Parts: sequence; structure tokens; C-alpha cells
Amino acid sequence: MINRLWISNHQTWIAEAVLGLIVLVAIVIFWLRKRKPRQLPVNDFQQKWHEAQALCASKATWPLAIVNADALLDEALKKLKYKGKTMGERLVAAQHEIGDNDAIWYAHKLRNKIVNEDLKKLRKKEVMDALIGIRAALRDLGALQ
Repeated sequence: MINRLWISNHQTWIAEAVLGLIVLVAIVIFWLRKRKPRQLPVNDFQQKWHEAQALCASKATWPLAIVNADALLDEALKKLKYKGKTMGERLVAAQHEIGDNDAIWYAHKLRNKIVNEDLKKLRKKEVMDALIGIRAALRDLGALQ
């Protein structure tokens, strides 16, 4: 009788342990799926990047090129599910994925000056540095080839 009772308790303990393990594995799988970044549509980003580059043909559209390129980077960050209410917060969340954080912050701050201070006159070097930084970040995130 005692032997049967011990076996019954032992079987119950094993069943509870297996059930707990299954629940734990399900939670881990759910968490990994939620955290796993989606693959970005590279062709769409490539086309939008070329459109932003085309705006560099004229000095008058340089500010728009930077604003559009910055928006493209923000779109990539959102699609990759980086957390944050603002692009700045998303950039901080993605800082380990982006190789040259200084370059991307330079570009983003230049974009903010363009939008908030109505900055119209830009130097070619500023525009090139900003766009090179954004392009590198987009490549680091897998949005561009």
C-alpha cells in the first residue's frame, strides 16, 4: 500500500514537472517570437533611399533629402520593433546594432534643426555626412544592401 502511494505521488510530481516545463518552453518561444525583428523589405527601402538621393540634385531640396532619409531610418526602426515614443528613443534602443552612432546622431540633429529652426542653407559636407551616416545605419539594420 505504501509502495503504491509513493508511486502515485511520484507520478503526480513528474506530471506536474512536465506540465511546468511545457508552459515554460511556451513562454520562452512566445517571448523570442515577439522580440525577433522582422525582416525588412529591402527593395522598398532601396527605392525610397534612391528617391531621397535624387533630392540631392539641387541645393534647394537638400533639406528635404535629409528629412526623408531620417524618416526612412525611423521607419526601419519601427518595423524592427525598437521601443520608444520618439526616434531618439528608438535610436538609443538600437545603438548596439548601429556601427557609427555619432554619425547617425549628427544626421538626426541636423534633421531636427531643419524642421524646428527652418534651416534652409546647408553646406554640401553637412548633407553628405548626414546621408552617409543614415545609409550606414540602414545597412547595419538590414534595410539596405
